[in-house]
Amino acid sequence: MIEVPGDAVHVWLCRVDQVQGPAVLARCAAVLDDAETERWQRYRFERDRHLFLVAHGLLRFSLSRYADVAPEDWRFALGDHGRPELAGAMAGLDLRFNLSHTQGLAAVLVNRSLDCGVDVEALGRQVDVPNLARHSFHPAEYADVMAQAPSERRARFFAYWTLKEAYIKARGMGLALPLGAFAMTLGEPVSVAFEPPLDDNSAHWQFQLLRPTAEHQLAVAIKRGRSADRRVVVREGAL
Repeated sequence: MIEVPGDAVHVWLCRVDQVQGPAVLARCAAVLDDAETERWQRYRFERDRHLFLVAHGLLRFSLSRYADVAPEDWRFALGDHGRPELAGAMAGLDLRFNLSHTQGLAAVLVNRSLDCGVDVEALGRQVDVPNLARHSFHPAEYADVMAQAPSERRARFFAYWTLKEAYIKARGMGLALPLGAFAMTLGEPVSVAFEPPLDDNSAHWQFQLLRPTAEHQLAVAIKRGRSADRRVVVREGAL
């Protein structure tokens, strides 16, 4: 088993399109629980089915690297806003996790005890950048996106988008948190400022942006409180 050092978090990555072949896909399918299997089978398009299967297989195999629990034995429960948490006999384990997937890439963030969120997006995803940024971002973020050269706006948009998604996932409240009520500032380090009605302390948060591939943007959010920043260790997730 693997230990997560107290000063680190682990991000497991899997290039979804490289996971092929009946044996490995059958292994992923065999570890899903009934609810996951039902969701997997509801997808209409094979591309979406494949993405879900590999991503949820990655989650289960990744967690089993940290505890003496078989991948098929993990049990999850959804919080009030849909964030999965460990349930049953696993609820007492000192593990926190978050899962994100997009076309071509899946990511699982694992750490000890801390609220955390990860978001990954395909940079080629078709979005109306000016319109979505205007309606979803804080005015300062929108202004920064639109101040970029047209060729750079998409990358800047996805930097903000993944950071904001990682934060609301770490809070476990999803879109119940208004995206325009907090503003990210890009830099080293990335910082955040909150406005009413959000009640949070910007000094308690750590953020990191990563480009795991040329086609993907990834962001991590960690509520580390008053302690020092965690190292973000990226690992390749085998299935």
